[in-house]
Amino acid sequence: MPSYTAPTRDIQFVLNEILDVANSDVPGYSELEPDFTAAVLEECGKLNSAVLAPLNVVGDKEGCVLENGVVRTPTGFKAAFDQVREGGWTGLDMPEEFGGQNMPYVMGIATLEMFASSNQAFAMYQGLTHGAASAILVHGSDQQKATYLPKMVSCEWTGTMNLTEPHCGTDLGLMRTKAEPQEDGSYAITGQKIFISAGEHDLADNIIHLVLAKIPGGPEGIKGVSLFIVPKFIVNDDGSLGDRNALSCGKIEEKMGIHGNSTCVMNYDGARGWLIGDMHKGMRAMFTMMNEARLGVGMQGLAQAEAAYQNAVAYARDRLQGRAVTGAENPDGPADPLIVHPDIRRSLMDQKSFTEGARAFILWGAMLIDKSHRAGDADAEGMISLLTPVIKGFLTDRGYDMTVQAQQIYGGHGYIEEWGMSQFTRDARIAMIYEGANGVQALDLVGRKLALDGGKHVMAFFEMVKGFCKENGDVEGMAPFIEPLKAASKDLQAAGMYFMQNGMKNPNAALSGSYDFMHLFGHVCLGLMWARSARAALAALAGGASDTAFYENKLTTGRYYMARQLPMTATHLARIQSGAEPVMALPADAF
Repeated sequence: MPSYTAPTRDIQFVLNEILDVANSDVPGYSELEPDFTAAVLEECGKLNSAVLAPLNVVGDKEGCVLENGVVRTPTGFKAAFDQVREGGWTGLDMPEEFGGQNMPYVMGIATLEMFASSNQAFAMYQGLTHGAASAILVHGSDQQKATYLPKMVSCEWTGTMNLTEPHCGTDLGLMRTKAEPQEDGSYAITGQKIFISAGEHDLADNIIHLVLAKIPGGPEGIKGVSLFIVPKFIVNDDGSLGDRNALSCGKIEEKMGIHGNSTCVMNYDGARGWLIGDMHKGMRAMFTMMNEARLGVGMQGLAQAEAAYQNAVAYARDRLQGRAVTGAENPDGPADPLIVHPDIRRSLMDQKSFTEGARAFILWGAMLIDKSHRAGDADAEGMISLLTPVIKGFLTDRGYDMTVQAQQIYGGHGYIEEWGMSQFTRDARIAMIYEGANGVQALDLVGRKLALDGGKHVMAFFEMVKGFCKENGDVEGMAPFIEPLKAASKDLQAAGMYFMQNGMKNPNAALSGSYDFMHLFGHVCLGLMWARSARAALAALAGGASDTAFYENKLTTGRYYMARQLPMTATHLARIQSGAEPVMALPADAF
């Protein structure tokens, strides 16, 4: 059975030495001293390694079962969910007035990685609840907040997001679910939603569905969509639970992965719902959930890659096969361990350099969200809006690739369910699809985010990279990081310039290159993170740090990424500059 150990040392390195959180002027960050963050991360790591990780295979094999309208979660899930609730992990970064601990979002994301690595299907129950609670926190009335948030923050009640319908996925303007106004101020919600994660289960006393629907007479398309709170059980005025609402789970989807999460078809048959936010402004409220969810999904790409990598390393060390080409390294044994072979080492370095770079990228993104929300920093808000599709799209694509590489190290055993490696690949696959498929993320990046505020934020990104390179160009040991980063940044700028020169007169020229641009941007972001990591590691070594092996390994891993991965920006640029012709030339009927 696969195992998992939380990478708390590396998370601490990012928080304390790259981001220097305790010395930031973001409200609440002064409390994030190393001893405090270490205590939180260690306790979270123990819970995930000892309790949730062993249930990952159980959830995969058993799945969820629908019986007489009730979904039964896998063996052990309910007891574990109770343990997570009792530890206060579900409300770590939520306001104290609703029962949370009011820690910065960056700590919520740091712990989320562990939950997603140890058991992604399980973590989705609390993760979706966090997103639904965030939407109510931002857009709900005072009464709605008082009614729902205390129980949702504690996960006594869980939450969902209901967008997709059988006939429409990304194009939500086509939805048919109706919300008929009632005399008491509520709405009768009628329609069917599909792919609803955690739509029905036995882990909580109530489930608070956030449902997109159209009020008759409203504007056509997406402009006529509103958002509604539709509880599984009606909540009485005194906070107790009343009658069962007119909603039900029609079936559980049979999926490639995340079997431990109940992905439901939800039927609403005149269910009572209450408008949240403004009428016909449902997408604005829903995007509070979507943006948070997209960062969390990017984290899932990293998380599955990390878990798969840990097991691949263990296997490569133990499995004896062949001899090192430079001479036997295990002369007393019948063969050398796999890890001596260059191609195995290449694969492990791909995985290690990705996970450590991605971790720094996501935690930096979480810090930008804290700057935006806690400090009112408009520039930080613009930067994370630009980077969100990159975090979601690039990290889930590459995270999936890394799970495949980890599986490959096992050879045939990687394909056999007994070893558990296929689960990481199967679970990682959904992250490339949900919360906006990665092709849509690329279109959003090129079609909307680059031009946001007149291109102010992408220009700020270029200036940030340029400033870092100038500031650290003469620092001893930084040359292997600065020069590749400069070259990659120039490739990114050249791609942006191509879009500016060609995109207006031929939109297909931009959109044909959007996916490559997302990956090009992602590589530059990880290159920047590795350059920052190297600067922090060099500073620690110069300061006499006792853990020299950690910092030297960090530099070695970073140099690998800069030499072997970052040059991919040139390939992506060449594809972008080939324009729309190679992509669009073949007639549709020729496929």
